[in-house]
Amino acid sequence: MSAADELRTVRDFVRYAVSRFNAAQLEFGHGTTSALDEAAFIVLEALQLPVDDLSPWLDARLTSGERVRLAELIERRCLTREPAAYLLGRTYIRGVPFRSDSRAIVPRSFIGELMAGDLFSGQGFSLIEDPASVGRALDLCTGSGCLAVLAAMMFPNAQVDAVDISPDALALAAENVHEHNLDDRVNLIQGDLFDPLKGRLYDLIITNPPYVDAEAMARLPAEYRHEPALAFDGGPDGLSLVRRILAQAPAQLTARGGIICEIGTGKDLLEFEYPELPFLWLDTEDSEGEVFWLSARDLGAGKDLRVISRMPR
Repeated sequence: MSAADELRTVRDFVRYAVSRFNAAQLEFGHGTTSALDEAAFIVLEALQLPVDDLSPWLDARLTSGERVRLAELIERRCLTREPAAYLLGRTYIRGVPFRSDSRAIVPRSFIGELMAGDLFSGQGFSLIEDPASVGRALDLCTGSGCLAVLAAMMFPNAQVDAVDISPDALALAAENVHEHNLDDRVNLIQGDLFDPLKGRLYDLIITNPPYVDAEAMARLPAEYRHEPALAFDGGPDGLSLVRRILAQAPAQLTARGGIICEIGTGKDLLEFEYPELPFLWLDTEDSEGEVFWLSARDLGAGKDLRVISRMPR
């Protein structure tokens, strides 16, 4: 008998999925961090149930059609190693839904977690004193558009420019912007980093650029190889684009502005190369030293960071 014939409840399918995922030695990291989290997400999302709490549904009995669909999804996840978000066409950042497919990497970012906290709320210790004062924001390397959407939600008066070099990624971003009814506030722009933005100034720059180094690119797990390599490849040491961003950002920031940037594991190298920059490292539940903040004052208006860096280009 097949799994669809033998299993009956949500609990049955979650248990079965965990066993299959562990046996298949799957890799996680696309919004979930364990076999149990992945199983719960797949089952709940496929059944169009709220994905934030498994408990109320554990003993719910499933229809034959639902059982067949779940069994197929679990098997496909194991055989193809596709991220669950691609299989289901959707994922979430702090409860906000986003469409997801192979046109862009699966929406995920430590910055998204930080934006959902108090760091931009204007309350207590906040990087932005008044969220309503942000008039223009930039999401650089926007991918699926998830951070641009979150920025528009967080900063009610902001116009948000969202830039990506990939037309495929921008097509997906357009769907996410439209789904959240933000077409009039999020402007999608194709181009290479700041190139299409000459003369524009921003109160906030958000960026989650490609930052995987060459060694890590060569050993990416199968799940990550389903995603566009362009969105990962940060050059030999992972910081090629980060350096360009640091060099160009001062000319794009207002005097009260700042930049928040995710860089992966390059903290030590970045601090060595830019000893004059007072990086403020922002940790999350699952990361330490992977996201930094610099104000416009920290960067120095008009200062050429290629002069500051210790390393030759």
